This record gives sequence, C-alpha cells and structure tokens, in this order.
Amino acid sequence: MSAPPLLALDEVTGASAAQLSARLQRGALGVEQVVQRCLTRIAELDRDGPALAAVIELNPDVLSIARERDRERRAGQPLGALHGLPILIKDNIDTGDRMLTSAGSLLLASESAPRDAFIVERLRAAGAVLLGKTNLSEWANFRSTHSTSGWSARGGLTRNPHVLDRNTSGSSSGTAAAIAAGFAPLGIGTETDGSILSPAAVCGIVGLKPTVGLWSRSGIVPISVSQDTAGPMGRSVADVARLLGALVGCDPGDPASALSEARFEHDYTRHLEDDGLVGVRLGVPRNLAGFHPEVDRLLEGAIERLSAAGAVVVDSLELPGSSKFEDAELEVLLHEFKAGMTSYLSSRSAAAGPRSLADLIAGNQREAPREMPWFGQELFERAQQKPSLTDPGYRAARAHCLEHTRTNGLDALFQRHRLQALIYPTNQPAWTVDLLNGDHILGGNTSFAAVAGYPSITVPMGATRRLPVGLSFTGPAWSEAALLRIAHAFEQQSQARIEPRFLPTLPET
Repeated sequence: MSAPPLLALDEVTGASAAQLSARLQRGALGVEQVVQRCLTRIAELDRDGPALAAVIELNPDVLSIARERDRERRAGQPLGALHGLPILIKDNIDTGDRMLTSAGSLLLASESAPRDAFIVERLRAAGAVLLGKTNLSEWANFRSTHSTSGWSARGGLTRNPHVLDRNTSGSSSGTAAAIAAGFAPLGIGTETDGSILSPAAVCGIVGLKPTVGLWSRSGIVPISVSQDTAGPMGRSVADVARLLGALVGCDPGDPASALSEARFEHDYTRHLEDDGLVGVRLGVPRNLAGFHPEVDRLLEGAIERLSAAGAVVVDSLELPGSSKFEDAELEVLLHEFKAGMTSYLSSRSAAAGPRSLADLIAGNQREAPREMPWFGQELFERAQQKPSLTDPGYRAARAHCLEHTRTNGLDALFQRHRLQALIYPTNQPAWTVDLLNGDHILGGNTSFAAVAGYPSITVPMGATRRLPVGLSFTGPAWSEAALLRIAHAFEQQSQARIEPRFLPTLPET
C-alpha cells in the first residue's frame, strides 16, 4: 500500500543527492525550487499533518542562500561537491548565523554560536544549502538514565515517520526522521555511542559513524573527547559517501583530526561497486544477535544475500560482551563530559549564559517544570562530582575500555579471521514511546565501535510489521572506504529500504 498523496515522496523530496545534483547541473531544476519544495514538505508534515517535530528550527536565510547558489551556477563559477543540495544538521552543531545551537535545551536557546563548527565551514565551502537544525534527544541523551529518546525541552518529541507512536531512537532523532520523511536528501548527526546508527536503523535510512578524528569535532556540543564524532546520514550509501568526503579535513581546533591526515579521501563514491562483496571476508558474532526473533530472521536473510553476492561469511564467532566494559565506559563519559562541557561553554559569547556544568544543573532546577517534566539530570549530577582528566581512576577506566573493545575485542577478531568487517543487527525495531518510563530497549550493538573509536555503517536489511531494521558493518580504524563499498553492494542486492507511511499506530495484522 502506498502513502496518501500528501505524504508520498515526489521527484524532488524522494530524489537522491546524486539525482538532484544532476538535475541542477543540467538546469532541469533550480536550487531555489528544490529548497522551496523541501520547505513545503516540512510545513505539511513536520508542523502539520503527522507533526513529526523533526526540525527544531529553519534557517531564516535559506531562500537567499538558494538564490545565491543559482547565481553561482549561472555565472559558471567553480562548484563544490554539495553545491545546491539542501542539508539538515543536528542542533548540537554550531552555526555562526541567525540560527541557535541549543542541544535541545532551553538553557542555550537565547544566543547563537559565535562561529561555524569546522564541519559547517566545510559544508558551506562545498556549496551546500543549510536548510535548518534538527531536533534531538536533549544534550545528546546524556542527562538522565530514564530519558525518552527524541525528546527535548526546546523541540518536543520527534515522531517516527513509519509509525508515529514508535520511538525514533536517538540522539540524532530529528535528523533520522527528517531524512526518512524526505525533508532533505542529506543530514548530519552526532554519535558518542549509538546516536547515529540507532536512529538511522529504526527510521530506515543509512547512517555512518566515522573513525573518531575523520571529521572534526570543534564547534560541537561535547560529551566525550574519546568517543564523539559527527557523521553523515542519508537514504542511500552513495549519498552518505558523497557527504562524508566533502567534510573531511584536518582542523587545528581538534587534535584528533590530525590523525586522519593522509588517511581521508575527498571522494568516497569512487569505491562504490555493485559487485563489491566478491571475496570480502565478513564475520558474524552470534552473541550480538538473539534479542528479537524477527531481527534474527532478517539477519539470516542478509547473510544469505551476502554469501550469494560472493562474500566469504565467517560465521559463529563471538565478540566478548559489552558487560565487560560498560561500567568503565560510563566512568569515562562522566569525566569527559564535565571537562568538555566547561570548555565548550566558555566559547559561547553571552556573559549571562551558563559557563559550567554546575551552571547547567542549577539552570535545569530553575526551569524544572519545562526542562524536567519527565526525567531528571542524574548523569549531570554524577558527572559534576568527577575530578579532572588527570585522575588515575579515569585513566584506568579508559585503558580498560580499549583493552576490551580493541585489543581483546574487535582487533582480535579482525586479525585472527582476516576479516574486512563484522556484521550484526544494529538494534531492535522501534519501541513504543513512553515518556513516563523512558526508553525500553531489548538489544542493540553500537558500543564496541563507539568505545574503540572505529567506523560503523548501518543499512536497511528489512522490516517487520512496517518497522525498519538495520544491519551494521564495523571495520578497523580508517576503513570507511571498504565499509562503504561493502554496504553499497549489500544495499544493491537487498533493496530493503521502505518508504514511511506515517501510520498512527502499528496495525494488529
């Protein structure tokens, strides 16, 4: 059954970035025309209709930027890789314009950031049209252990465009929902542990978490200096590859990006081949499945398709459980959040704004009826009690994490079995929204790559009862080109992405 006419994607809102770029290049479309169609769809579906609440703020200058892009093309100026393409970015990424950067919090909603994040500078240089900011799990879901993904005090609750009473996961909730719904062809999320991969999977799109350092983190509201990264989100692997290469680069403001020098590429699309699975060795850690029977069924089908397309599947492996490091990971995040937040807030311009984590805690208490109607800030409070990053306990926790995720975890399997990547289900189908009790998650597999700082990509592998399910491919550090080649070939074999139907609830049959 197709979506009703108002909800259906059209030749603009359903087009890939490559298709839109080609039409713009030959003059079949103008940038202003494309942007206006995106704005109309957002008005119809985000504000009215199913009211997704995926976009927290539109760029007030977007139409003038679109007209300038049209003038640049008519003048024959050199054009960047993203020229004229609309893009939505998560509201924890700084833009030095008239839009706010609030991380979904009312406490940062009174001022704009003083300058663009490095990746936003790269976006503008590539000719992209910054359409607006997307809603998110407030503070990237690092305020409470009882939070509901996709909710922020500033933006409200983002709804899953497939089934509206189902969760979008998070914390890049708005970006995932917006791209799935056809608000823009490209989006940017951020991830500390699962915040790109999980919402991309449950919203039925492609999301890539790069190696930490491939994209700069300067100008992004932080959680963890050792795990944070932004990453591309789109409806196809090719679109994600296009966006990934446009934003790489060494940033003096982020020392981790220096590690990517001589490793990054500006055009990852050149690696995409329909037969890219031939001879590729893929490992299946079976202990990362088994949390949902329908997900297991889809995984078996994906393995069959991979094998049929020429991959060498090394099955029945085991990746030691995340229980070996999850307590240490939280200890690391609590320490790094306190240090990183103080550093970030000092870069904001308003003298009256919060300047420390203690200020945020006090501000949330003052604004409790609006900021904490459903859940509290116990993670903020725990982080505030932590000492500096010179603390031996912090250093021991970080070493423990690397031992179990890299040395005795991912690296051990990659090397022992000569694997290009591991495959496993990204997570369960979307769960029902429950603001009172918070998220209820049966299973998911993002922590190994997140803690190790290694790249992962999720691609739709099917759906159960109209709810998408994703398959993750995880590789060693700096293996984005290989992962994109593998994921693209799987995508071409499976053709598993489904369009959203904006159902109010899950049908009983």
